[in-house]
Amino acid sequence: MTKPMFERVALLGLGLIGSSLAHAMRKHDLAGHIKGHARSAATRIEVERLGFADSVHEDPAEAVENADLVILCVPVGACGAVARSIAGGLKPSAILTDVGSVKASVVRDVSPHVPDGVHFIPGHPIAGTEQSGPNAGFAELFVNRWCILTPLPDTDAGAIKALTAFWRACGSEVDQMSIEHHDMVLGITSHLPHLIAYSIVSTAADLEDVTKSEVIKYSAAGFRDFTRIAASDPIMWRDVFLTNRDAVLELLSRFSEDLSALQKAIRWGDGDHLIELFTRSREIRRGIIAAGQDTAAPDFGRLPSTSSE
Repeated sequence: MTKPMFERVALLGLGLIGSSLAHAMRKHDLAGHIKGHARSAATRIEVERLGFADSVHEDPAEAVENADLVILCVPVGACGAVARSIAGGLKPSAILTDVGSVKASVVRDVSPHVPDGVHFIPGHPIAGTEQSGPNAGFAELFVNRWCILTPLPDTDAGAIKALTAFWRACGSEVDQMSIEHHDMVLGITSHLPHLIAYSIVSTAADLEDVTKSEVIKYSAAGFRDFTRIAASDPIMWRDVFLTNRDAVLELLSRFSEDLSALQKAIRWGDGDHLIELFTRSREIRRGIIAAGQDTAAPDFGRLPSTSSE
C-alpha cells in the first residue's frame, strides 16, 4: 500500500474549496486522516453525513492537533482570527497554508500567529464555482487549474516542494510569484470582473419593474454569465474587496477611463475604434482557450467543472 503524502491534514473551513480538497485527497490517497473544522453545527452534521472527512471538529485547535498540513479555507477576513485560535495547537514542522484570493492581508493577519518551526506558505488555487457549502465540492475542481504560491523570504525549500507536490497531485499547475504581484494580477483577472458582474446584475434588478421581468425572461448568454459570477458567496467577496482595496480601486479607475473612451467612440460613431477593441478582446479569449483554461464548445449554462474563480 502506498504511503499517503501527509499522515494528517486539517481543513479549516469546509465549503466549496475545503470539501473539494477533501474529495481530491480521498481520490488520490494524499492523506492518511482528514480532519475538518466548521463553526456551524449544521455544517458539521452535513459533513459527517457526506463522509469526506475522517473527523469533524468544532474547535479549530483540536482539528489541527498533530496535523502535518493545515489549510485555511475560510474567507480571507477570517484568516487572522483562525490563525490566532490554532497557534497553540500547531505541530512543529507542520505546513500552514491558505486558499485566499488576496495574499497581502492574509500574510499580515496570519504571520504574527505562526509559531517557530511551522512553515507558513500562502497559497491560492485559482479554481471555484458560484456554488458554496460542503455539498458543492468535487474532486476535479483543481484539475488543469493554476495554484499560485507566494512563499515568504527564507521559507524552507523542502516545505515549498512538498506543498507544490500536493497541489500537483490534486491536478493543479503550480506557479510562484510575489505577494504584491499576485494581488494585482488577481485584481484584474478575478476581483474586478466580479465587481462589474455584481454591478450589472444590480442595475438589471433595478430595471425589472420597467421591463416587466423581461430582463430575466430574455436573458442572453452575456447576462447569464454575469449572473453566474454574481451568485458567488457574498461574504467571501466582501472580504476580497475590502482586503485588496488598493489594487481593486486602481484597476477600477483604469477601467472607468477605458469605459469613458468606449462611450466616446459610440457617441461619435468611431467604428474603427470599436473594431480594434473587439478584435483585440477576441484574441484574448482565444488565448485563454489555447491555454486550456476554458473550452470553445457552445454552452448554455456552464458546468461546475469548467468554472473558475
